[in-house]
Amino acid sequence: MTGALFALTVPSVLHAQPKIDSLAGPDSTSALLAADDQERDTVLDVNLLQSWSDWKASIKDRTGFDFGLDYIALGYVASQSLGQDTAATGVFRLFGEWELLGRSSGNTGTLLFKVDNRHRLDTVPVKDFAGELGYAGIIGPTYSDQGWRLTHLYWNQNFAGGRGAVYLGLLDVTDYTDAYALASPWQGFANLAFQTGSGTIGGLPDAALGVAVGSFLNEKIYMGGGIVDANADAANPFSDTLFDQGETFKSFEVGWTSGSKARFFNNAHLTFWQIDAREQAGTPDGYGVAFSVSQVVRERWFPFLRGGWADGGDALYEASVSAGFGYSQDPTSSIFGFGVNWSRPNEDTFGSKLDDQITVEAFMKWQLTEGIELTPSMQYIHNPAQNPEGDSIALFGLRFRAAL
Repeated sequence: MTGALFALTVPSVLHAQPKIDSLAGPDSTSALLAADDQERDTVLDVNLLQSWSDWKASIKDRTGFDFGLDYIALGYVASQSLGQDTAATGVFRLFGEWELLGRSSGNTGTLLFKVDNRHRLDTVPVKDFAGELGYAGIIGPTYSDQGWRLTHLYWNQNFAGGRGAVYLGLLDVTDYTDAYALASPWQGFANLAFQTGSGTIGGLPDAALGVAVGSFLNEKIYMGGGIVDANADAANPFSDTLFDQGETFKSFEVGWTSGSKARFFNNAHLTFWQIDAREQAGTPDGYGVAFSVSQVVRERWFPFLRGGWADGGDALYEASVSAGFGYSQDPTSSIFGFGVNWSRPNEDTFGSKLDDQITVEAFMKWQLTEGIELTPSMQYIHNPAQNPEGDSIALFGLRFRAAL
């Protein structure tokens, strides 16, 4: 596997970090830090952050502590709507890792954290925009107006020279569940239909107290899974809901890859999940399975086929299939992504049987300068299941990211 397309997506797993563990997804803190530290070709050929990057690198070399921060803004305009026809959200993030054990070995022990502030920039935050449109889905699941929150805080202990890893603490399950290269809501597809579980995994808690374990069984086969608090609240992360209520989210994944550093590119996997009924939230128990197949073609193309099935569990969709591709001729400065999704809304979640939907998303991410990205996008929704007034809606979006 050549390295060109590993820079196509963000973060770049191959170029980014030599100590990838068997759980860290492409949107995990470790991979995000490594990708932001990577030198890139930029559209404007300007680097205003070299002194800052050198200072951070010196701290990491001396102490093992690495950190970053970014600000992301995402906005949409809809061609028609049942209510508001615009939505926008801003997100500030502070994230870092501190290698405290085994820095000279592959069996590192690391403390990781990520703190966010999510706030609306318009009348409606992006996460709630689907309700304005009558769309049975979530257009930008991470773009809420929740305010300050703790996404995760956990200990990562690698073992077997980095071939295995254990996470213990407050976890974000999307870091290790059904991951692939273009799933990042911050730098890849925005619609949940093209992210973790293709909309068929219920719960997906973050800041969830629990444990996850993963390991490569040989050079190409890996397994992993975890159990966490199903009632976790990132805005109140230290509430004792796990031991008080005992309601959990469980996942297990088995997969094949051409090599450990290609795990999110040349990959085929199955992810099984189960969530308990949540009494306080009023949601039923449920279970399901998700699948994903992806392969780099001619270094620049990244086709994928993903989907899943769910029985209850507050999943958005009973069944969902997504297909698409990523492409980059100049992988360090631009990425084009295109995907098509078919979904059948979950009757248990929406309270009535709804028609099937088709969703299309396309985006073009440009690396304008070191640390600054601009991503125009378009979504087309055919037959929005909860909109009796229209059979199609077009969304035009723009995402901005500035990272230090």
